Amino acid sequence: MTNVAPYSRTTSLNCYDVPNGVDVRGRYDDEFAKILTKDALQFVSELQREFRSHIKYALECRKEAQRKYNAGCLPGFDPATRCIREGEWVCASVPPAVADRRVEITGPVERKMIINALNSGAKVFMADFEDSLSLTWEKLMRGQVNLKDAVDGTITFYDQARNRLYKLNHPHTAKLFVRPRGWHLPEAHILVDGEPATGCLVDFGLYFYHNHATFRRTRGAGYGPFFYLPKMEHAREARIWNSVFERAETMAGLGSGSIRATVLIETLPAVFQMDEILYELRDHSIGLNCGRWDYIFSYVKTFQAHPDRLLPDRVQVGMTQHFMRSYSDLLIHTCHRRGVHAMGGMAAQIPIRDDQVANEAALELVRKDKLREVRAGHDGTWAAHPGLISVIMEVFTNYMGATPNQIETMKREDAAIVTEEDLLQRPSGVRTMEGLRLNTRVGIQYLAAWLTGTGSVPLYNLMEDAATAEISRVQNWQWLKYGVVLDGDGLGVKVSLDLFARVVEEEMAKIEKEVGEEKFKHGKYKEACKIFNRQCTAPTLDEFLTLDAYNHIVIHHPNGSPRL
Repeated sequence: MTNVAPYSRTTSLNCYDVPNGVDVRGRYDDEFAKILTKDALQFVSELQREFRSHIKYALECRKEAQRKYNAGCLPGFDPATRCIREGEWVCASVPPAVADRRVEITGPVERKMIINALNSGAKVFMADFEDSLSLTWEKLMRGQVNLKDAVDGTITFYDQARNRLYKLNHPHTAKLFVRPRGWHLPEAHILVDGEPATGCLVDFGLYFYHNHATFRRTRGAGYGPFFYLPKMEHAREARIWNSVFERAETMAGLGSGSIRATVLIETLPAVFQMDEILYELRDHSIGLNCGRWDYIFSYVKTFQAHPDRLLPDRVQVGMTQHFMRSYSDLLIHTCHRRGVHAMGGMAAQIPIRDDQVANEAALELVRKDKLREVRAGHDGTWAAHPGLISVIMEVFTNYMGATPNQIETMKREDAAIVTEEDLLQRPSGVRTMEGLRLNTRVGIQYLAAWLTGTGSVPLYNLMEDAATAEISRVQNWQWLKYGVVLDGDGLGVKVSLDLFARVVEEEMAKIEKEVGEEKFKHGKYKEACKIFNRQCTAPTLDEFLTLDAYNHIVIHHPNGSPRL
């Protein structure tokens, strides 16, 4: 559904100045207008026109691949690109400004978050237009305003409740990376030639257009801007990004290879394309990242028609599982062989302020996870909360010392023998009623927050985003579709539609008790429950949770937009 804002012809209007063929249907705002300039929109529309057919083809290829997996095929290494995998090529040298990435913090492009993250002591802040952001027009455009102010070095935030002014701690701030949306997400508020623009081209185009010159001068030491690229499944998608970068560099008069990007390996098909992805981006690449939560989601999604590949409870699917460890090891070997960073996964824990014993136990889990990563050869890792930075930094620094990365010292030649079977090995573990309940409780609460404008949510001492919510959704769907027996409880209960309906009802009551009657009443919990329940019980698995939810937050302002 597309919502239409109330409109009166007598309302005083301000409209965005747009080039031919472009229609902006988001609310008008004076600050947004400084981002949505005619020249910036012209650049975005040129990207859209040049690359939309390539993007549509890539998305169709994804669907065709899924049809093959549903027919019984397994993903694997492509024989046609064996020469790339076995070749001795390397990527362009890592820019000195981002040679040391031992701890990276991630979060949405919200003003206070940006300041705190840049001041956190992390080496890199990945500002996110994707999994940790609710994709409302307001959040997306305000995010562009915030990033421009951050690159300019002028960003501040006054917290009235705390009577505190937040500002950057120059010059000791993290390097800024930006993650645009995945190929699959549209931007329904900007139409180019009558069709919604591709969300990632809007995110990339507006940010690059307004910030490339200042960024290179003040933050990139002559390189950049720097990006993270999500949700790829095949090297053809990396080839599109490489062409987008070349197009942007030409527009800005920059040398080839100025823009640099890290690709998240967060889909199962992409793990068999890592060499090929780096090869396509070799002049623009600075590495790959283990996007492990989305990777687990993708495992279920890829094998949605394979009843012999059912996951255990999501809390049991960690990096010690053979297929997950193999994925990490091969990524390290691949990246270091090609001369770029191999980044580790997310520590989703958040500080537990009211329980010192539980907090220390959570921090110990983080230490063990990060020690495993650095010993394996990762050059850096992710944290979801500033409170984890010092703990993780200590682990990596104790092991690496002053060396900025392990590209030359940890080649991991032993991982060269990782096979398709290693990467596809079935995970071990049990399935429980508590796993079903937790999936349901987390999925509904995350969706309710997303629908009301919050894309990163602390739940049960973990930071949940779209990726972790996706695991909850697809696991419930998988268990329902195949009537899984919950074998970890000793009761042998079979997951059925009747059982799930009862679980949903009981978990909604639990959510209301946890958040309070007033918040439950005014939140979007019932709407979220309806969406989540439909997706879990649908005969065919929806591609993405947020694609359906996005339709509930699109608000068009036709014929110009009221100044509110």
